[in-house]
Amino acid sequence: MNSQINQLLEWSPNDRLASLPTVSAQDHKYGMRHFAVGVSIITTRDGDQRTGLTATAVCSVTAEPPRLVVFVNKAVAADQGILSSGALCVNVLAAEQEQVAKVFAGMVEGVHGEERFQHGQWSSLATGAPTLDGALANFDCRVVKVFDESTHHAFLCEVLATRERTDGEALIYLNGAFRTIAQ
Repeated sequence: MNSQINQLLEWSPNDRLASLPTVSAQDHKYGMRHFAVGVSIITTRDGDQRTGLTATAVCSVTAEPPRLVVFVNKAVAADQGILSSGALCVNVLAAEQEQVAKVFAGMVEGVHGEERFQHGQWSSLATGAPTLDGALANFDCRVVKVFDESTHHAFLCEVLATRERTDGEALIYLNGAFRTIAQ
């Protein structure tokens, strides 16, 4: 048996449930609009090429070892950059960084590729992936496994460096809009 496979191969789905149809993509999207999530910019550097995207599909997996999972649409440029470089940085956005989120989400017309990095101040930590200064937290990661999940890649990452600030409110996404939570 391949020791690199960590799927429970002896497990199988419930036959009765496996035969039931799923909801439509549209129904799924409508339901997920009610799921308030933190907003991050996922960045990578492949040689001299920096790419990034705004993402909400980021989750902590384990603390020991320190791991995150990041889901990236295969159609965006950053996906190939992450596959090639084996590194990414999760930049957890503060409320005042909504404009940067819009830029990296492609919501600002005419701003693409490297031009996106003209918004915000950028540095780097361990991997060389762009790290957004002033983010609530930065998780600089190496990719340890990649899972092919339909339209997305799931990148299982180990955290090599972190940086955080102790003030500020989180930027979240809910019901199709960026929002903040007032204390």
